[in-house]
Amino acid sequence: MRLYFIRHGKTQWNQEGRFQGAGGDSPLLTESYEQMVQVGRFLKGTPFTHAYASPIKRARVTAVHVVNELHQRVPLTLVSRLEEFHLGKMEGMAFEDVRAQFPAELDAFRNHPDQYDASKIGGETFTQVIDRMTPAIQQIVAVNNQPEDNVLIVSHGAALNAEINALLGTPLADLRKRGGLRNTSVTVLETSDGHHFDLIDWNDTRFLTATATPTDTI
Repeated sequence: MRLYFIRHGKTQWNQEGRFQGAGGDSPLLTESYEQMVQVGRFLKGTPFTHAYASPIKRARVTAVHVVNELHQRVPLTLVSRLEEFHLGKMEGMAFEDVRAQFPAELDAFRNHPDQYDASKIGGETFTQVIDRMTPAIQQIVAVNNQPEDNVLIVSHGAALNAEINALLGTPLADLRKRGGLRNTSVTVLETSDGHHFDLIDWNDTRFLTATATPTDTI
């Protein structure tokens, strides 16, 4: 079966270059709604058995709009284990302010996941995020276990990047080396047992008409 991972639409804080984790949820930009339509139309020809989303509003709203564009009867379930990193003191801070106040943490978060120590900021480590997300993915696979089943999973940039790479067996130190995920991008994994996953497509955005900007990708 295949899992179609979608990052939520772009928000105000994304545009402003601010950290936005599980504790923050700025409004989706107007243009994000058009991009949700575009991803839904792109996936319209694929039959889905179920959709799952983080309960955080930006992901939940994205999931609802994408599912509506599929014109299929696809049930949507909210799963708290799919929420974004808990970022502690970095929540809502501008990237430049984090660089000034927490330089080591910022560098590790972006470039060296195995060295990221979240104790100073009161957040989650990469291992903690992966450990809470993986059982959710395995449960999703377990209940959608027919070879022809496809599921949608709408979540967040940093959490999806970490979890998808972990599912692919990527070492902790290398989680960021595949690159980032753009807002409303689609990444596809295939599995037959919920333990071994193959990458079919990474950060697919060919259906988006807007030109990408640096603040689109994390």
